[in-house]
Amino acid sequence: MQNILGITAIDSEELPDDIQHTKERKPDVLKKIKDIQGNMFVLHLEFQLVDEPEMVYRMADYHIMLARKYKLPTRQYVLFLGSGIPKMDTRYESASMRYEFPLIAFTSLDYHTFLKSSQPEEVILGILADFKGESPETVLHQIIQRVEETTQGDLALKRYFSQLRVLAQLRNLEQTLRDIAMDNIAKFVSIEKDVAYLIGQDKAREQEQAKFVSNLLTETDFPIEKVAKIAGVSIEFVNHIQQKLPSNK
Repeated sequence: MQNILGITAIDSEELPDDIQHTKERKPDVLKKIKDIQGNMFVLHLEFQLVDEPEMVYRMADYHIMLARKYKLPTRQYVLFLGSGIPKMDTRYESASMRYEFPLIAFTSLDYHTFLKSSQPEEVILGILADFKGESPETVLHQIIQRVEETTQGDLALKRYFSQLRVLAQLRNLEQTLRDIAMDNIAKFVSIEKDVAYLIGQDKAREQEQAKFVSNLLTETDFPIEKVAKIAGVSIEFVNHIQQKLPSNK
């Protein structure tokens, strides 16, 4: 809010995020703000990963519903986290109405803005910003170093490094992060407990079991029950493999 939106809040109050007036909308972030100048307003943020052509209509819906419900000025921002510069319309104009919302693409923000923060939650967002000509490797090294400088405790480090890995996927930088940073984060993020890793391991194990069962079925006269016992799988699994064998098609 302070660094990107220019809002210095001295008080922040959560607002219900279910807005209903003949239709229901659920904003990503909705707060009642009192800023340092004494202004009171509703702050509404929407996070987008894809370039939504009809975003302007959705935001206009939100604006009218929020204004009607809270009777306060409303400030809205769409924060685009995807790659590239979005081309979505931000303005709607007709003979009787004019509406516009600010669109902030993280790819147009200087990553140093996040790197200078003392909050690790903000620092890791630098991976979504403009690298200003620096290589991804250089920027990632700086982000990792800054996260370590601003974080206390191994548990918190583990959480932020896990979040960084998720954000890296949005920029196709997960492999780069893994190559340059595993020495830094391996003790905090166990690859063996990673969901994608476990899914891959399960698939590889299932393929090996399927191959073994297939060989037993084609090279022996063992009944299905014995094949299942030898392979350490269920009878249903053996039946499934048997149905896929060429002789059964």
